[in-house]
Amino acid sequence: MIQLIVNADDFGYSRGINFGIIDAHKRGILNSATMMMNMPGMRHAVELAKENPNLQVGIHLVLTCGRPILTDVPSLVDDNGNFKRLSEVKEGNEISLDDLEREWTAQLELLLENGIQPTHFDSHHHVHTIPAFLPVVQKIAKKYNLSARNYFKEQVNDVRLFTDVFLDDFYGETATYDYFEKIPSRVQDGQIVEVMCHPGYLDKAILSGSSYAMDRVKETEILTTISLPEGIVLL
Repeated sequence: MIQLIVNADDFGYSRGINFGIIDAHKRGILNSATMMMNMPGMRHAVELAKENPNLQVGIHLVLTCGRPILTDVPSLVDDNGNFKRLSEVKEGNEISLDDLEREWTAQLELLLENGIQPTHFDSHHHVHTIPAFLPVVQKIAKKYNLSARNYFKEQVNDVRLFTDVFLDDFYGETATYDYFEKIPSRVQDGQIVEVMCHPGYLDKAILSGSSYAMDRVKETEILTTISLPEGIVLL
């Protein structure tokens, strides 16, 4: 038996994204979502999470989208006070680990202050797997007793992994109606598997702020209409 976690990234990005995630949960197979604490739809996402207690909620740590929660993290922002682009942080060389730890801690504390105990953590653009940031990831994992999305390219110490397998190709053209039917041929029986997804509906925020737009609606449609094959159960 394969145990499956279907996790929606970007919970809290906007109301359209939030409604797509909740539809995919209530009407479909989505059972987990990770929340962005610095985005305009965050309060709305918190409300929806509390209204849907069966939805597992983790945190989607942010470093490359929107603005930080803290105002005194100069190495994380550009001249306009926005987070730097992914291309500027992917090596991690210009980022102060102190700034990063304080900002990600602030994001986690804000989630806790809103009454949500996170199940695990991942990050926007997978920045938690940048090797230079490992000391911060280790501290956060230990301090909050949280597991991390299993996206690391090499084995890491002192970080518990959220699942045995992580699949990131339910995305764009490879997000297909038969995607979940193929999972048993890709993983071993008995493994815990996470499938990342990005359901949502279109609103001004997503149309103006994200290059991944129409495909979110397609993902929502797939997640709310398919059934899981025999041998896979939601965890």
